[in-house]
Amino acid sequence: MDRLLYLLETNPRLTNAELAVMLGVSEQEVEQQIKLYEDTGIIKGYRALIDKDKAQAQTVTALIEIKVQPKFGHGFDNIAERISQLDEVESIYLMSGGYDLCCMVTDKSFQEVAMFVAKRLSPLEDVVSTTTHFILKKYKEQGVFFTTPQKDDRGTISL
Repeated sequence: MDRLLYLLETNPRLTNAELAVMLGVSEQEVEQQIKLYEDTGIIKGYRALIDKDKAQAQTVTALIEIKVQPKFGHGFDNIAERISQLDEVESIYLMSGGYDLCCMVTDKSFQEVAMFVAKRLSPLEDVVSTTTHFILKKYKEQGVFFTTPQKDDRGTISL
């Protein structure tokens, strides 16, 4: 991966001036390259990772596995596209294993997730079955730790 992309992925808050110094190029070159990445869709967006527990958000994240019956000539793309259009779906992935697709639903209550699965997702044509998993605690997401290391206050003992 390009070093500029790596730096942006690691810390998107770096300024163009900081990036230029780190890369040994001009600020204008950095600006032009970022614009090119954005225009061509290589950079899809910028986002903050929020610790929902610390923000006292009363919502859950659900990982929903979906078994589907793909259509001839369309494979999984057709049904994945329809599911991705549902407002509740944050992410959707084709996966290997016992289920075909996996989608993530975030910032909803348990009841909202249950109603989404029962009333909007499961009734879709080609959806054979679903399994819903609720995320109980985040330890690490996108390389960022959500837990603080416990301090060892036992002290030093020598014999």
